[in-house]
Amino acid sequence: MRRLSKFMLIILIAVFIVPVLIKTALWAAENRPMHWRDADWSASGILPQPVEENGASIRVLSARTGGYKGILSVHSWLVIKPAGAASYDRYDVVGWGRPLRKNAYPPDGRWYSNDPEIVFELKGKKAADLIPRIENAIADYPRSAHGDYRIWPGPNSNTFVASILSKVPQLGVVLPPTAVGRDFPVNGDFLTRSSAGGWTISFAGFAGVTFGMIEGVQINLLGLVAGVEFGRPAVLLPGLGRIPLTG
Repeated sequence: MRRLSKFMLIILIAVFIVPVLIKTALWAAENRPMHWRDADWSASGILPQPVEENGASIRVLSARTGGYKGILSVHSWLVIKPAGAASYDRYDVVGWGRPLRKNAYPPDGRWYSNDPEIVFELKGKKAADLIPRIENAIADYPRSAHGDYRIWPGPNSNTFVASILSKVPQLGVVLPPTAVGRDFPVNGDFLTRSSAGGWTISFAGFAGVTFGMIEGVQINLLGLVAGVEFGRPAVLLPGLGRIPLTG
């Protein structure tokens, strides 16, 4: 029993502690703004101009958040454009004022000076068919009032995106393991559908496990996620994020 406990402690340190220490060292070596007033929030240019995209599109974007939070977490948001629309609509949740915002920032805006990445995109007829479901899910999001935001363990920006995606499992989107708060159950349920259609067992967001054909097996401990993703084979580590196993 003692040997097993020692082995489990080693695994815990190797999987959850060491990656965070590595990311902390890398983060400290970079020059980053520590206050929102000093940060760059301008468009990054990773999205095409809306006039160049005639069809409908759905995208999920994320970027490292600011200050020391950025060691562990990204901020995620949704960008949608119905067919023929002249502009994108961006939806995300923030920690000040009324949390749910529409078009408060450029669709592909930097977050605390950090360039975003496109986590997922879908274009064409399927996107057009699913956009109304996304818009309905956003309208029904239950944590959009003043005071509903909580940075940890949620509900935060990543909780919002994961909740919306779970209502449209046909998209099959898996948020990055660094999307701290994505596993928080917005309705307080012990068992919920995950964003890619699998299942999440959650103890109020403080601990839990997600499993599914796309997600693989992902363990949440105090908001930090480690595991193996099946849909796009990868190892998932806290702080370091998703490490692909294929080219």
